[in-house]
Amino acid sequence: MADLGHDGGLMAAKVIGATAGAWVSLVYMLPQGRREAASRFLTGLSCGLIFGGPAGLWLAARLEIAGQLSPLEMTLTGSAAASLCAWWVLGAVSRVASRYGARSGDS
Repeated sequence: MADLGHDGGLMAAKVIGATAGAWVSLVYMLPQGRREAASRFLTGLSCGLIFGGPAGLWLAARLEIAGQLSPLEMTLTGSAAASLCAWWVLGAVSRVASRYGARSGDS
C-alpha cells in the first residue's frame, strides 16, 4: 500500500494552494452558473491535491530556484499552479462543448 505520508504541514500546504488556485481561477473568469463553478472548483481542488507536489518540484526545477525554496513553498506553489491549470482546461472544454454542441443539433 502506498504511504501517503504523515507530514501535516505538507498536506496543509497542498490544501491551501489548491484552494487558492481554484478561487483565483473562479475570480479571474467568472463561471456561467453554479454548476459550472462547483465542477471547476472541485476539479481544481482535486488536481491541486493530487499533482501539487510534482508540479511544485517541476516548477522549481524549470525556474532553477529549487535550492532557494522549502518543501512547503514548493508544495504550496505547485498545488496552486496545478489547480489553476486544471480549471482552465475544464473551463475551455466546457465552453467549446456548449458552443459547438448546440450548433450540431441545428443541422
